[in-house]
Amino acid sequence: MDTPMDSRTPTIVAIESSAAEVKEKDSLKPEESSAPFVQHTRDFGLIPIPKHLRYHPDKPFHFGLGLNIAFGFASTFIVSNLYYCQPLLIQFAHSFGVDYNAVSRIPTLIQAGYATGLLLISPLGDLLPRRPIILLTVFLSTTLSTGLAVTSNLRVFEGLSYLVGVATVTPQILIPLAADLAPPERRASAISVVFSGLLFGILIARVLSGIIAEFSSWRVVYYFSIGVQTVVLLGAYILLPDYPAKNTNVTYFAILGSMAKFAVTEPILIQATLINFASAACFSSFWVTLTFLLGEPPFNYSTLVIGLFGFVGMAGVCFGPLVGYIIDKLVPWYASLCSITLALIFQSVQTGAGGVSVAAVIIAAFGLDVTRQMIQVSLTTAAFSISTAARARLNAVLILGIFIGQVMGTSVGTLVFTRYGWRAAAALNLGLGGAQLILLLVRGPHVSRWRWYGYEGGLEWKRSRAKPVPGTEPANAAAVAQAEVNAGEVVAGGGVTELSAPEMKRGEDTASSIAKDSVFGVEMNPVRGRGV
Repeated sequence: MDTPMDSRTPTIVAIESSAAEVKEKDSLKPEESSAPFVQHTRDFGLIPIPKHLRYHPDKPFHFGLGLNIAFGFASTFIVSNLYYCQPLLIQFAHSFGVDYNAVSRIPTLIQAGYATGLLLISPLGDLLPRRPIILLTVFLSTTLSTGLAVTSNLRVFEGLSYLVGVATVTPQILIPLAADLAPPERRASAISVVFSGLLFGILIARVLSGIIAEFSSWRVVYYFSIGVQTVVLLGAYILLPDYPAKNTNVTYFAILGSMAKFAVTEPILIQATLINFASAACFSSFWVTLTFLLGEPPFNYSTLVIGLFGFVGMAGVCFGPLVGYIIDKLVPWYASLCSITLALIFQSVQTGAGGVSVAAVIIAAFGLDVTRQMIQVSLTTAAFSISTAARARLNAVLILGIFIGQVMGTSVGTLVFTRYGWRAAAALNLGLGGAQLILLLVRGPHVSRWRWYGYEGGLEWKRSRAKPVPGTEPANAAAVAQAEVNAGEVVAGGGVTELSAPEMKRGEDTASSIAKDSVFGVEMNPVRGRGV
């Protein structure tokens, strides 16, 4: 039986009123039709952009496998800047004529620079076009690496190391860009390829640096770095699409402020950051203490043999594209659940037999690399659903959590290993895995965006059949279409069944969502915008 219009009017009017108030206050978004489209043809106002890379709204870019692999390649050889120095500390001490304590500051300074870049530069991806940011950061890291290769002054080397760390944030700009360019049904696969490149760079940098320095000089390592970064710079100019800025009327300090606000008001992001923190601490602790474990009885392996275990990790990284494919088929929560469960199994193997069997160490090393990728990609996919226009900021918060987790895992894991032995260190990692599982289970797979704990919306595991999480962006084209239909039915009014209490609450959440996005300077979700 049809319900009279006036029984529904108060809810609809409330939604429309809230939206109208937001629109009145929202000075951040101009009318789309008020200004004609002007194509951007030059980088930095000077360098011509290749015609096929210039953005046009009627000709969207195709994000194919080739460009995705190029993103991964760039991530590999840019993030390597952070790790080339670690096997070279003894050579640094001899070359600069100082003791080991003096050169031990170099890895710390470059990591501190990286943290600075994450905090201050990577959020610019939500404010400015990504192509010029990436070209500039790669150019700066290449130029600064030239200084590292030629200087004979330790203080200059330390200062340049910090600045190289600041400029080495290119992968953290590429990851949100890959998410923007990839279609929704292939987003996790695209992100996983870039993450694979990132992890591959972390692992291969130490191996390449050690091998090159063994047969030549530490300076040749940086000459190699200059060469591969130049290739990345040229490749970026030839291949990188000129994707437009997503938030044109927001200030830099508003972007930073909104990033801080996201970090304390978004349950999905906070959950993902805490799980990533624990996962990164576990991963870092395992790989740092592995050196001590393999160098002691019963193994007594040489430094060279211990270094070769990095190839086990690289084999795990190669499974990145498969990991992404699996995550694309699942609701991200279930992908996280699978990865944490598998990580606990592999860590149990290490806890039970890591100190007596090299086979257990190999199994654990391989498995932890695969599961680390899986959990990071699934959590990133979930967090990116909060807002398209804020992905650079969301990614910065996630990576800062990982960075802090790595620092904690390295220091605490080393302390526990040296005081209590390998099994205690492995048990610590097992406990961190248990903490990840608890943090995940606090919120169910379909809980609304602003709910901190609980379960609602069913337990559907297949992404293609799942309904969009209330307050987030739909994860697939079918969900987008259905959301548009549902929103149209509510607004159209003709012959629609009376709204239930939960539906009225969702209507209020919709208006609240628009208000939040307006405050954050975030692009309004097109489905929500039309629904209201």
